[in-house]
Amino acid sequence: RAFGDVNVVLYDTHAVVGVDDRSLSRLTDWLTREAPTTEIVGRGNRMALFKEVGRPEKVAERFGLAAMHGTHAIGHTRMATESAVTTDGAHPYSTGADQCLVHNGSLSNHNNLRRVLAREGFSFETENDTEVAAGYLSWRMREGLSLGDALKVGLDDLDGFYTFVVGTENGFGVLRDGIACKPAIMAETDRYVAFGSEYRALAGLPGIENARVWEPEPATVYFWER
Repeated sequence: RAFGDVNVVLYDTHAVVGVDDRSLSRLTDWLTREAPTTEIVGRGNRMALFKEVGRPEKVAERFGLAAMHGTHAIGHTRMATESAVTTDGAHPYSTGADQCLVHNGSLSNHNNLRRVLAREGFSFETENDTEVAAGYLSWRMREGLSLGDALKVGLDDLDGFYTFVVGTENGFGVLRDGIACKPAIMAETDRYVAFGSEYRALAGLPGIENARVWEPEPATVYFWER
């Protein structure tokens, strides 16, 4: 079946597929029918998502992350508390075209939200609460909210303790819940902005001794764009 010009680049267990926008829905339908075990983890024009089980350095090596180029990146490793240790359960989760979400914490009402979102036409592949949070943000943006406003509204709708990091085509955003018990630390210079869950994650960055280093405030949305 013709899908126009298709470009495929393989990265170990993942493939980045380039296809004309007009053929995207047909290709998606074909994959669902002919390759039902294949999962689409993200869509967009500029952002690629990679997720796998294993130690961070091994996963980075498998996907050749060191050779990639870009303006920003988000990495995440987790101790699973709400789902199985599987590739599907790994972060990030897509929240829309050229958007992704990683999450540290736990949502207590994700099962109720999953049912609400299912009625709104969303489907889920895992029991992971982060996938529900990603679906929630997609829902709010579909209703017309900006990503920043969707995060703000989420403070009322998402019960639990969490730190969110959202990647977009042009930058990234950070949000902690109103109690902010999950650790988060940021550093900013005139050359970069960096985020981590521990100080030592940032200690080796160039120029860190002269950076502004701080903990993000509770219930406050931060955004940086290139």
